[in-house]
Amino acid sequence: MLKITDLKVNYGAIEAVKGISFDVPEGKVVTLIGANGAGKSTILNSISGLVKPKSGSIEFSGVDVTSKDAAFIVGKGATLVPEGRHIFPDLTVIENLRIGAYLRSDNLTSDLDWVYHLFPRLKERSWQLGGTLSGGEQQMLAVGRALMSRPKLMMMDEPSLGLAPLIVRGIFDIIREINKGGVTILLVEQNANMALLAADFAYVMETGRITKSGTGRELLDDPAVKEAYLGS
Repeated sequence: MLKITDLKVNYGAIEAVKGISFDVPEGKVVTLIGANGAGKSTILNSISGLVKPKSGSIEFSGVDVTSKDAAFIVGKGATLVPEGRHIFPDLTVIENLRIGAYLRSDNLTSDLDWVYHLFPRLKERSWQLGGTLSGGEQQMLAVGRALMSRPKLMMMDEPSLGLAPLIVRGIFDIIREINKGGVTILLVEQNANMALLAADFAYVMETGRITKSGTGRELLDDPAVKEAYLGS
């Protein structure tokens, strides 16, 4: 579904991503793990059309989207749940969700029902302002908003950041359910243990390069990954 080839991304003179290549197969959960500053978020922003690569290519569903803007990429079926949620605090929950479907002109009822099935709390608070929600509820809203575009590929940037452990487990349960519903997932996550448990395939990034790859289980059992990212 997604093919990244020799991708390089610069911020001024700083080379944040140094010629990486990887694939995201349709229907799978793929995760990128690594320390802060490794280039993980930059990759998601490049795929999403928010940051333009210096070189390399990004192919999504057979279409070269390397130089396309964010609206085109969302229209093709790839959407991003950004780090920090970035909901609209002065809009209600239902208004935030409808903004996620801004490129659509069809009926939204079935998609709203799906979001409310995944996140009953959002249905209870549908007329509440986004800024008054808890951190966990705002993360639910950010995921729900992304689902409203009816994506084929959902990219998620640090969905567990700043959340209590019980909420984190719930978010990862939802990620699995979304994937079972037919959405391919590309996940950037510092909670390496949870990410690798959820992943079909995984890549370890260090200073802009991919240094290890394998199935989630293989990397969970890798001694170097255990020492660096799993605290054992």
